[in-house]
Amino acid sequence: MQKIKNVCVFCGSNHGYNPKFLSETNNLGQYLAKHQHPVVYGGGKEGLMGAIATSTMEAGGKVIGIIPTFLREMGLAREDVTTFIETATMDERKDEMLRQADAFIVLPGGFGTFEEFTTMLSWSQINVHQKPIALFNIDHYFDPLVAMMQKCCDEGFAPQENLQLFIDAATIDEIFSGFENFHHQLPYKYTN
Repeated sequence: MQKIKNVCVFCGSNHGYNPKFLSETNNLGQYLAKHQHPVVYGGGKEGLMGAIATSTMEAGGKVIGIIPTFLREMGLAREDVTTFIETATMDERKDEMLRQADAFIVLPGGFGTFEEFTTMLSWSQINVHQKPIALFNIDHYFDPLVAMMQKCCDEGFAPQENLQLFIDAATIDEIFSGFENFHHQLPYKYTN
């Protein structure tokens, strides 16, 4: 596996009701700064998105914010990050996040966060990328999603081995241990 430098963080534009979501987001930002992992994120200033940017920068880390023009025009962007990238569309934003990142951490969030996770997971499944993806499963937030993915495999819609394409981690240490031991292997090859 290639060395991990930039880490993309997908997360909610709200804080959620559980105070652990915000506190663990702040802990993650501090950890990434301390270990010199620039953060790639969705460029927003609200919710956990704003928190990951703030906690990383306050700890001396670098932040790359990527946001489409229409969200910036709605006043949702945080433009005072280390590097600010504006895209034309949401799809271009995801493409740029993939290009900038060496690994992905998914924090609690809403529908957009789920979509970003499943996009990167499905792209991994078809070998568009070979980068590790971790669910930061704070206070069991992602347990139902992990159970649904297991059901998907149990019902024959994906090979069981594809569950190894993501890491289900309850702590920051588990995330980075998973990254260190990650090997992108597919049970079969896609051919043109």
